[in-house]
Amino acid sequence: MKSNIDEIAALIHNAPIGKYIGESGAKILAERAAQKIDLDDDEVLCEKGISTNSFYIVTKGRLAITSDVKDKQTPAILHVLEKGDLVGELSFIDGSAHPDTVRSLGRSCVISFNKADIDPLINDNPELIFNFMRAIIKRVHSTLTAINRQQNELFSYIQTGGRGRL
Repeated sequence: MKSNIDEIAALIHNAPIGKYIGESGAKILAERAAQKIDLDDDEVLCEKGISTNSFYIVTKGRLAITSDVKDKQTPAILHVLEKGDLVGELSFIDGSAHPDTVRSLGRSCVISFNKADIDPLINDNPELIFNFMRAIIKRVHSTLTAINRQQNELFSYIQTGGRGRL
């Protein structure tokens, strides 16, 4: 079991949140609040409409955020998540149901953090949890910034008929 904890701690520390929580924080999370999940090709991690009270960090492979398309058997890929990306933050924070299904594209691996496992650490190690949540918020902010930039580029493209900037 110790080697599994060491492996999980290394995966957490090497993820983007690792710089916020350090090696010792990664070790505490690995021991008390994280688990590694290996996914086969096309395996569902999160299903639309269901809350898992967990969030995940992609540590290997790629995951697709998908949405069912009427009259089509294959779901549409809305976004592809890669190593270091987070998924399920709202379900973790407030119990919200997942807005879309997340499935693996090939063999993938994630680290899972469940709210019930994190909650006791709020009292036991508040500085670690503060830094952990700060890292999550920073990643979410980075994602929103990228989405806004892409949305502005698309708006400009549409407004100019594809001929360049306004």
